[in-house]
Amino acid sequence: MAEKTELVSELKKWCRGEGLSEAHGLLVIVPEDVEIAHIEEILGTIKCLGRVRVRGRIFNMELNSLMVLCECKNALTAESVPPEVHLPEGREAWSLVIMDRAPAADENFHTKLKLLMQAEGKTMEDIKALLPGAQKSTSSADSVIQAFGDLLEKTNRPSTEGGYRHLRIFSGTQPVPAGEEQFDHWLEQAWLMVEESQYTVKEKKRRVMERLKGPALEIAKAVRTSDPDANPTKYLEALESAFGTAESGDDLYFAFRLMQQQTREKLSDFLRRLERSLSKVVHRGGLLHTNMDRARLEQLLRGAVAADLMLIQLRLRERKTEPPTILQLLSEIRAEEEYEASRRKLTAFVHPVQPNLTTDLKQRFKA
Repeated sequence: MAEKTELVSELKKWCRGEGLSEAHGLLVIVPEDVEIAHIEEILGTIKCLGRVRVRGRIFNMELNSLMVLCECKNALTAESVPPEVHLPEGREAWSLVIMDRAPAADENFHTKLKLLMQAEGKTMEDIKALLPGAQKSTSSADSVIQAFGDLLEKTNRPSTEGGYRHLRIFSGTQPVPAGEEQFDHWLEQAWLMVEESQYTVKEKKRRVMERLKGPALEIAKAVRTSDPDANPTKYLEALESAFGTAESGDDLYFAFRLMQQQTREKLSDFLRRLERSLSKVVHRGGLLHTNMDRARLEQLLRGAVAADLMLIQLRLRERKTEPPTILQLLSEIRAEEEYEASRRKLTAFVHPVQPNLTTDLKQRFKA
């Protein structure tokens, strides 16, 4: 075990000295008389390594063998790389050492537990306190393992929750108080948390409730009173009914079909405005999600009153049968806008404004 650990440490230092990624570094223990070409040839037969190139060699007195640093094309993992290479003709096997090669769990458990407790500032008494209801008949080993699992869960919990801590306060008060968001923006973030996070249903409800106050909190309390088992979706639907737009999906779709590009509004900005409106239409059931790309392109062509040339350049009218997605469309339009802006700058530089010839001649005659 100690020897293996020392080899891994040696590999780590060697990779750093050679500027080699640890994930692609391989340490091979071979006899002293083995040539570089032979090493690369033998290791090249192991498919999980990919192409192998020798980066350095050094003789180890304790092992009485060469330590060879190799760079592999593929990233190396303990699951794919064998611990040694068996050679033909009964010759001595070559040991392979990688950074991902961890000692066996039973051999390294106490070391890991000790390091974890040191990092968290815990003692063995803290570990035992995690199991106040443990049966006396339970073995000490089982208790420690269970406590270790509970400690890991508590330690890792903040990292899994951090992605949704930005849900801000919403009260439903008008005008919107300082520090709060418009309801549409708040609701979008709340739906994201409810639909995408890994929290339990109880935790999701708690997080929604704790970010509400005033009239909005009263609505949520009414939902809880009428249905104590209501899921987070019902809370958000009730808030949307109370503070969202009262228009139906059909009304929103009709308004979407009337949208037009405003004066001096870039086509990409108009597209973003269309997308916000279209998302509300789909959410309210005014249009199927599968028809979004077609409806978006059709309204863009209809409402873009100041970008006919760009529409022609992008050949959007010819693409109605296979409309692009919002990301493709936005990328193409922004690229075209950047191109036109660069072309205008170049034209202004190459063809500067010329002075009026008649005025210039008159000034010269007067002089």
